[in-house]
Amino acid sequence: MIFFFSRPVPLMMLLLVCTGISVMVSAVQVVQIPLGALPQDTLRLAVVPITHFLHVLTGTLFGLLGPLQFFNVLRHRFGLLHRLTGWVFVLSGWALGLSGWGLLMGVEHISTELLVVARGIFGLALIAALVQAVLAALAGDIVRHRAWMIRAYVIGMGSGTAGLVMLPIYLATGEPVYGLFSDIVVIGMWLISILVGEWVIRRLAFHKPQLSTAV
Repeated sequence: MIFFFSRPVPLMMLLLVCTGISVMVSAVQVVQIPLGALPQDTLRLAVVPITHFLHVLTGTLFGLLGPLQFFNVLRHRFGLLHRLTGWVFVLSGWALGLSGWGLLMGVEHISTELLVVARGIFGLALIAALVQAVLAALAGDIVRHRAWMIRAYVIGMGSGTAGLVMLPIYLATGEPVYGLFSDIVVIGMWLISILVGEWVIRRLAFHKPQLSTAV
């Protein structure tokens, strides 16, 4: 059972379930921003529309492309496509981190300073993880490349897993939750996602003979 979630297809399904809410919200905002149809609770982001649009667009690409890297068939049979989608994933991740910093500096915060600082740290960590992933790929170290790609994905999408907790509350109350409680939930789910990512990396390393090209 433990090994089940270290295998490519089940792991991809798990990632999509955990980050699906965040990806769907970003995809909807990709359409809403050009139409000027943002909901009331996100109108404050309209003061930096280009940065906001870049953030949700690259977040959508990053969230959708990440799980695809776990398909052996993409790497073995479609190597060029794997490399192309990998570069789009990396560039999207860099843009996601930088635009996140742009939002932090350009938008009035409704969250506590705790979450603002956490977002800044995780944004830098995302960029650094992708740099390490690229360097490992250029060096031909596939195992290290795979590990850093997994780390980048869980860092980049980790905050989205808070939707698994916050969405039921929103549906029950009809109001978005703000304040220290929601910020602690976001950071907590973010950290849990990172820990799960490290667990997966270790499981893949333990079963290296079977999954040496999983990503």
